[in-house]
Parts: sequence; C-alpha cells; structure tokens
Amino acid sequence: MLPVKKRKLNGHAPSSEPLARKSKSSKRPAPAVKPATKAAPKPSKPLPSEESVESVSQSSEDEAEEKEQGVEEKEKELGPSGGEVEVVAKKTFEDLGIIPSLCEATANLGYKHPTPIQEQSIPQALQGKDIIGLAETGSGKTAAFVLPILQALMEKPQSLFGLVLAPTRELAYQISQQVEALGSLINVKCAVLVGGMDMVAQAIALGKKPHVVVATPGRLLDHLENTKGFSLKYLKYLVMDEADRLLDLDFGPILDKILKVLPRENRHTYLFSATMSSKVESLQRASLRNPIRVSISSSSHQVVATLVQKHIFLPHKHKDLYLIYLLNDTIGHPVIIFTRTVNETQRIAILLRTLGFGAIPLHGQLSQSARLGALSKFKSRSRDIMVATDVAARGLDIPSVDLVINLDLPPDSKTYVHRVGRTARAGKSGKAVSFVTQYDLEIFLRIENALGKQIEAEDIPKDEAMVLMERVSEAQRVAITEMKALHESRGKRGGFQKGGRGKRGRDDMDQEDG
Repeated sequence: MLPVKKRKLNGHAPSSEPLARKSKSSKRPAPAVKPATKAAPKPSKPLPSEESVESVSQSSEDEAEEKEQGVEEKEKELGPSGGEVEVVAKKTFEDLGIIPSLCEATANLGYKHPTPIQEQSIPQALQGKDIIGLAETGSGKTAAFVLPILQALMEKPQSLFGLVLAPTRELAYQISQQVEALGSLINVKCAVLVGGMDMVAQAIALGKKPHVVVATPGRLLDHLENTKGFSLKYLKYLVMDEADRLLDLDFGPILDKILKVLPRENRHTYLFSATMSSKVESLQRASLRNPIRVSISSSSHQVVATLVQKHIFLPHKHKDLYLIYLLNDTIGHPVIIFTRTVNETQRIAILLRTLGFGAIPLHGQLSQSARLGALSKFKSRSRDIMVATDVAARGLDIPSVDLVINLDLPPDSKTYVHRVGRTARAGKSGKAVSFVTQYDLEIFLRIENALGKQIEAEDIPKDEAMVLMERVSEAQRVAITEMKALHESRGKRGGFQKGGRGKRGRDDMDQEDG
C-alpha cells in the first residue's frame, strides 16, 4: 500500500501515518535550538570628564524630544522601490480615551492595539451615544462594548449597572469571562443567567448585587417575573450581542416584555452583530435613541482577509472518506466540524473516535454542564476536534482553531459567515473547507453569491483518498451500531430526534439545537 501524500496546514508538517493516532501521542516536535555563540566582551567605557557632562545631558534631552515628536509625527521607512513610505503609528486604547487601569487590563490580556470596530465605536460610546456596531466575526466586538461600560461604572459605581443579552448559553459565559477579565483590576462582579442551570443558585448570585448581568432572554424574563427583589429599573447600559440571531430564535415577544420593564431615560443601548437584518432594523427603532452606526464591513456578509476558503465537490456517499483524508493532514491542529443535525454530530464523533481521533461532540441536546465541559476540553487542547451543530457557530472565541470544516452546508449564507468565523480570529490566519455534494449545489451557489466571490476548489487526489476506504467502512459500521444502542437506551425519548417542535419553553430557546 502506497503511503498517502501529506500537505501542510498553516506551515506545520502533519503526521506521516495514514490514519490518526490517539490525541495523546500527537505531540508537536520541539523547535530546533540554535547553538549559542559566545558574545565578544564589550569594552568598558571611561567615565565622562567634567567638560563632557554638559554635552551628554544635552544629547539625552535631544533624544527625549525626538521620542516625543515620534509619537505625533509619521515615521518614514524605505519602501520596496527604494522610496520613502510614511507609516502612521497605530493607536492605543489610551488614545481612544480609556482610563489607565482598563488599559492595563487590556495589556494583560494581550490586546496591544484596538481593532477597527473598537477604534471607531469606543470614542462614540464614551461620549454617551447609542451604537449599532457591525463587523465581521472575530473582530473584537465584545471588548468594544465592555470597555465603555466598565469605564462608566468606574465613574458612578452601582449594582445592576449593565445588562448584556446573548442568544446562546456558551456565548453568555464567554462574554462574562471577558467582562471579569477586563474588569479584574477594578473588582467587577458579573452574574450569568442562562437556561439549563439552577435558578436558585442564579438568584443567590443576583442577591450579591453584581455590577453586570449577562443573560439569555428567556432565563432573564423568568428571573424578572419570579425572583423577589430583582429589578432592572436603575439599569444604565443595555447590550444586545448577535442581535440578528436573538430575533431569529423567536425571542421577539420576550425581548418586548424585557424592554418594557427597563428604564428608557438615562439608558445607553448598544446593538452588535456581524450581519444586519430587517428585524434588527425594527428593533433599533424601539430601543435606541439617535444611534451612531459603526460599520467596518464592506458588505453584509463579510469575512476576514486572513481566511482561506475552499470547497470539495464530491459524491454524498464519500463524505466520511474525504473527511478522514482531510483530517489526516491536520493531526495536532484544532479543528471544528459543523454538521446539520444532532444525530449526525453524534455519529461523526463516534466515527472519529473509532479511528483514533480525539473528537468531542457539542450540540443543544447535551446538558449544560456537558456542553461547557466539551468546550473546556477543546479550548484546553485535550481534544483536537470538536464536532458541532450551529450551537457553536456564533460568537465563540477559540483563538487557536486552524481549520473549520462544513461537513453539511449551512441552510443560509449568514450562518456560513458565522461558522467560518470560528477560525482566522484576531488577525491570525485560518482555513475553511466546505463539502458540496450533488444535493447542495443550490445552497452553495447562494453562499457564493452572498459573498460576492467564487470559492476555490480544494485539490484532493481521489486515488489517495480511496486507500482509506476499508478502514473508514469498518468505522462506519461501528458508529451505526453504537448509534442504535444509544437510541434504544433513550427509548421513549426517541434518541436525539425531537418530535414536533410545537411551542418551545423559555428554557429551551437558547439551545440552538440544530
């Protein structure tokens, strides 16, 4: 059997084995260390004479003046043609008006310079204006609304100062972590209210008077109606993150009830999203006053420039085969695989584990603790592959993801933009590969049309992929057997398939169970 030819992803050489080993054994080699060379001893400098002291102090003053001027003036460098090119110094958070303690917190988190959305929205927010922020996913929208809220909180400290609404539980937890990280030096307290968790524990957290509440709408309304002593009548800041998705999930009536009990006077409102819909336009009229629109996207379906997009056109029956071939080239690299249904997510996870890949499923029908555990394992790199429904498509910030695979194409182009936005975040490069079968052509063409460009084909030699057919077929049989046993054990609940959708309870609305 001929060895399968391997390609590189992001400059790292993949494993040379045709099938994956267990994730524990796929460790990256340590970088080569160059032999140290002995530095020549520096000649000792003589002490300056009395005559030279004056000239030394004068030169140091000149240097200080030059440094100060360098901040204000444009630097000049030699361009590729030999001519001088002016380079404008990048802005800092201090330049935007952020106070030193918060600037220190951003530096501790590794934020050296503000992103375009932060650069444009933070000064407007500090002036007390309502904002609609539109930017591609992974562009730093969370810090763009958290920093102005924390700065205003420093000026007038009070409990229940800010409220952030998010469509999914994972995104709510992620936002709360960023609030606590950015506010670590000023002891900001944050409470998270999401479905699937104990309401009593959340009520106790609210009783401790947190400064910021991050919530999914359904659970927030439950607490507003049932938790004694909990009121948002003195709220100063309201943020709706991923606002278009909040409305797509039928949260409209719940949002209307929440907005009725929130103060309208002296309240600042921010809407942030990667895509804008007509529903969001109608929402802004209801809750914002003379908002400033900040958009850094040239279109409504913008992806970052550092993202490489590819597609593979293949027969539906060979999807598993080509998936294994593709993953074989990326052993040791974090990968997210998106599927359409909960059932397919579970099947693919079992298939990959059978073949030795460290895969973990994430979908809306897992318990909340299981979902958080899956995310934690993936972020900590104890698992290299996460197989997920669209519950993981929005807002999750996992900086190290190298590859996103759309095993099943999403139903619409907006979801595609959010899926591929899980990689190439914060200026890093990344790759997204979409599987296109004979049944997906119409959806794929709609996605290309929305992006305004053609997605290039990924070259996979069919003969090399077919080498893996026997092993993949055996793993498919194992996966089918395990899925049958799983469905039988769930019995009356019908496995992972829910019956009629009917009217969902508030507790289920933030699951996004694909």
